[in-house]
Amino acid sequence: MKVIKYGKYTGEPADAVDLDELVKRLGDFLLQSGFESQYYGLSEFDASRSMEALRDAILRALQEGDLLPEDQMSEELRKMLQDPGALNNQEVRDLVEKLMERLSQEGFINPQQPPQVTPPPQTSARGQIGQPREPEARFEITDKAIDFLGFKTLQDLLGSLGRSSFGRHDTRDLSTGVESGGVSRSYEFGDVLNLDISATLSNAIRREGAKVPIDMQYRDLMVHQCEYQSSCATVVLLDCSHSMILYGEDRFTPAKRVAMALSHLIRTQYPGDTLSLVLFHDSAEEVPLGELARVQVGPYYTNTREGLRMAQRILLRQRKDMRQIVMITDGKPSALTLEDGRIYKNAFGLDPFVVGETLEEVNKCKRAGIMINTFMLATDYSLVQFVQKITQMCKGKAYFTTPYNLGQYLLMDYMQRKTKTIH
Repeated sequence: MKVIKYGKYTGEPADAVDLDELVKRLGDFLLQSGFESQYYGLSEFDASRSMEALRDAILRALQEGDLLPEDQMSEELRKMLQDPGALNNQEVRDLVEKLMERLSQEGFINPQQPPQVTPPPQTSARGQIGQPREPEARFEITDKAIDFLGFKTLQDLLGSLGRSSFGRHDTRDLSTGVESGGVSRSYEFGDVLNLDISATLSNAIRREGAKVPIDMQYRDLMVHQCEYQSSCATVVLLDCSHSMILYGEDRFTPAKRVAMALSHLIRTQYPGDTLSLVLFHDSAEEVPLGELARVQVGPYYTNTREGLRMAQRILLRQRKDMRQIVMITDGKPSALTLEDGRIYKNAFGLDPFVVGETLEEVNKCKRAGIMINTFMLATDYSLVQFVQKITQMCKGKAYFTTPYNLGQYLLMDYMQRKTKTIH
């Protein structure tokens, strides 16, 4: 007699992985800026990625632990994952392939079919012509993944600043200045007060009873206090010169993450503001914010003046209360675009010609009422002197930061400037 045994179906291990957490852990890989590449240049702006590299990145994320729940993590699977040749094991490879499939189905990556290579129409009579190397399958990061990583970065930054949300609106008694939680606070000129009709009517009815007409008095008035939000046009001026990935440190990927977080903040919390992105290296160009995560380090030099010129053109088209440039850099200016279009370059020390022309552009920003806040990712003496001069001229701010605290400084500065209390 044939006997069939049934057991509880626990699903595949890949289905138990939190896909959002996986994408977050793959963030640095998906946003890579050329730090691990042997060659740097314009070709590094190619956004394609190798599917084999993605497999390796997913395996590293699994090996870090916590992605697979304990009930899905058998001792045998744990040992297989820790094996240096884990991807040679069919079970591990199937797990990774399933996760890649889920990333594609959920719209985080867009797999690209490799180009077809066919044999030449004619071959030598004495033998076959050597076959070219098979092209690798590749993928592109999608807009959904970019938006998700921007949100996650913003969420982490808010947590580090001790904030979890925006838009706090406290209800207060207008006559006493006491919050609904019992905290006393005096009002200042410049506070924006919106009448809370529901709370006001409730106070009047509680005092006089339900009758018509309602006898409303000053002490019944309750308001929502809101902060005055000034409109602001911002250009993030992002250095993508060679030095941003030199000296054993990737400074460009954290800078991209911060810009993505700022973009998400403005789009969701300050829709009246505008944000533009300008990359500067040997020259400068405006890049759509949607392409930010895909850009990589470009040519070698630092043409700060050309970046400032482009930022000015963008900001002068904006009619906002405030216009500002947020410059993220780790190097002194070392290039200029001459009138005939040629690029003048000098990477040795502070070239007086380069510095003078760049500071003249800073002076134009000052005359146009554009503030420049500089976030420095290096403490080179000559760079510090140059940035201090910019700060004095434009009455902006200079922050000495690292890739690890850049986000906190930049986000805090932006949010503080968004609130104006007039005494």
